[in-house]
Amino acid sequence: MTARVDHAVTSGTFSLDGQTFDVDNNVWVIGDDAECVVLDAPHDVAAIRELIGDRWVVAIVATHAHDDHVRVAPELARATGAPVLLHPADRVLWDMVHPDTAPDGELTDGQTITVGGTTLRVLHTPGHSPGACSLYAPDLGAVFTGDTLFAGGPGATGRSYSDFGTIVESIRTRLLTLPPETVVHTGHGDDTTIGAEAPHLDEWIARGH
Repeated sequence: MTARVDHAVTSGTFSLDGQTFDVDNNVWVIGDDAECVVLDAPHDVAAIRELIGDRWVVAIVATHAHDDHVRVAPELARATGAPVLLHPADRVLWDMVHPDTAPDGELTDGQTITVGGTTLRVLHTPGHSPGACSLYAPDLGAVFTGDTLFAGGPGATGRSYSDFGTIVESIRTRLLTLPPETVVHTGHGDDTTIGAEAPHLDEWIARGH
């Protein structure tokens, strides 16, 4: 059975630095008919469980710990028995959302997670947040970038714990070096490809956001 990518969009809010915004988040589930990995757990456990079905959940991977990506992660973990994995540099953001519940494990750069016969490789891509990570699936020709890279440019860096120079360096050295045909599955909005975004790096740097 070949691994596949299932997708849902959930709606809710994102809050940081005393401001709250309405957002739609992508949820990605990678696996086969027997097992899967969930990328991000934003707002709606029921919608995510519908994507999962009766599969065994290997892990719930947080691309970063902003509240609109981890709000229901502990609840989903309790429902599925799966561990929540987060890069330790984002623990400060996690603790703002879940001060009484720790993640179950850590993500590290270069770590691999095997699911449904395919391998996901963790790429630490800080900038949007200190512990932001992308997941590269070479067998699927895809990379899951969270809020690091979108169709049209980098993720936002105007809030606490973010840095524009850092996100540009992450995109330049960790993402734009992937094969140009690699499909980019983002944390919000539409898919793109590495080849479609790579020519615009200098424009992003010039505009400064």
